[in-house]
Amino acid sequence: MTLLELEGVTAAYGPVQVLEDVSLTVPDGGAVGILGANGAGKTTTLRAISGTVRAGGRIVFDGRDVRGLRPDQVAALGIAHVPEGRGTLGDLTVRENLRVGAYLRKDAKGVERDIDYCLDLFPNLQARIRSNASALSGGEQQMLAVGRAIMSKPRLMLLDEASLGLAPSTAKTVYDAIRRLRVESGIAMLVVEQNANLAFTLVDTAAVLETGRTVLTGTSAELKGMDEIRRAYLGG
Repeated sequence: MTLLELEGVTAAYGPVQVLEDVSLTVPDGGAVGILGANGAGKTTTLRAISGTVRAGGRIVFDGRDVRGLRPDQVAALGIAHVPEGRGTLGDLTVRENLRVGAYLRKDAKGVERDIDYCLDLFPNLQARIRSNASALSGGEQQMLAVGRAIMSKPRLMLLDEASLGLAPSTAKTVYDAIRRLRVESGIAMLVVEQNANLAFTLVDTAAVLETGRTVLTGTSAELKGMDEIRRAYLGG
């Protein structure tokens, strides 16, 4: 079953057209990557889905066109966006940040269970549970950003550059946890990641963007086997 479908999606910032023709699908429970050079439109694609930039074309989530909805309305449908730069609330503690992620939920016991799950998924956060987010390392802030998204109990998670600025060992830790989350929760994922080697450990398929257009799609195995993909994204 297709959970998310993008067809001919366009988007612009003022007079600057960033997305020209982006098409991809994410199956329910699947994980799809978006690859491309800087400026290809990867982040804007996620913003178009989450409602933080106006878009044309078709963006259909669970059978409903979500174009024109406010970001809070998109989130209420079950789409969680973990943005580039993490976006944690620095003046709030780790626990408070996690609770903010559950602001639409009414099941208090379920919220507490999911906080415990996030802390089990990211043990670093357990040790910093009373610390303000501003005191966390970059890796811990990324873990918190993912945890906060989990707390909304989404059906689809948009992950934007989860390894950006992290040491390789920390990035691996974050991705190990995200892979575990996918297996245990069944949350579908759309993943923008500059480190294609890391992305391919998580996603089943990927779309390659060039100057705002989808130019190639395929399974992870197919794309890794292409010389141009290895040269451009895998250091091969």
